[in-house]
Amino acid sequence: MLQFLLRRILAVLPVLFVVSLVVFLILRLAPGDPAAVIAGNSATNEDIAKIQVQLGLDRPIPIQYGIWMANVLQGDLGFSYYLNKPVTELIAQRFEPTLSLAFGTVLLAILIAIPLGTLAAWRMGGWLDRILSGFSVAGFSVPVFVIGYLLIYLFAIQLEWLPVQGYKSLTGSSAAGPWAWMRQLILPWMTLAMIYVALIARVTRASVSEALTEDYIRTARAKGITESAVLLRHALANAAVPIVTVVGIGIALLIGGVVVTETVYAIPGLGSLTVDAVLNRDFPVIQGLVLLFSISYVLINLLVDLSYLVLDPRIRY
Repeated sequence: MLQFLLRRILAVLPVLFVVSLVVFLILRLAPGDPAAVIAGNSATNEDIAKIQVQLGLDRPIPIQYGIWMANVLQGDLGFSYYLNKPVTELIAQRFEPTLSLAFGTVLLAILIAIPLGTLAAWRMGGWLDRILSGFSVAGFSVPVFVIGYLLIYLFAIQLEWLPVQGYKSLTGSSAAGPWAWMRQLILPWMTLAMIYVALIARVTRASVSEALTEDYIRTARAKGITESAVLLRHALANAAVPIVTVVGIGIALLIGGVVVTETVYAIPGLGSLTVDAVLNRDFPVIQGLVLLFSISYVLINLLVDLSYLVLDPRIRY
């Protein structure tokens, strides 16, 4: 068990190094001069040269990478010349909305998808199974922004039950309270969760239905164990590894969904910060956000791998 744990952790280190190198080189090797873009069209050659010195662009690329990595390890992701703030401060200011959106989406998707997929596997070929199949196709096919606009039209415009856009903080001096925070995020949660419910429910249905055909399920039923115990304690428990895997993949894929959803609902999170940085060509912010998202993706996959030790004791050996 300890050997597997150490092997998985050590395998992450070269991945993180490659991620940091790719993130660094994407902007350095892209066409155009980042200093000229930051300086603007009316800048003189002296202004561009000054920004190049400030960003360290006048040095060889290996030295630039070494300096950048040393700063990153100290928590310094650079400085946004467009917003006139450190990148770390900008990320800290926008972190809570994105974390709230992602956490609520994953929780809602799990609470709906796993029971739905389990019941569909239990009654395979029934009406619930057919509804789940159709819902999965729709969930994978319809873009996030289309789902968002449909929900806005129904719940915000027609029924007037929920607010359309914005974000109410849960913490800090401007905290609006748990209900106001939750009410503002219900529509974004529903928008993103609809896609991941389709994904997780489909995998849950396939994994549980396969487990229900195993010999140990017939043995459990022969012992007189109740059907609910067979379904939950035996079938679902043994199908946990692929379900957790797809949940981890879904969390990692939230990065793209968060960008679109925050734009649709005007949520001031990391997704909207990414869009603003791209539109304004704010290279330090883009670089910091891409690095943050990439590291998050790698660490989520590491946690998924480590969870196998708990879900399947055979992996320990």
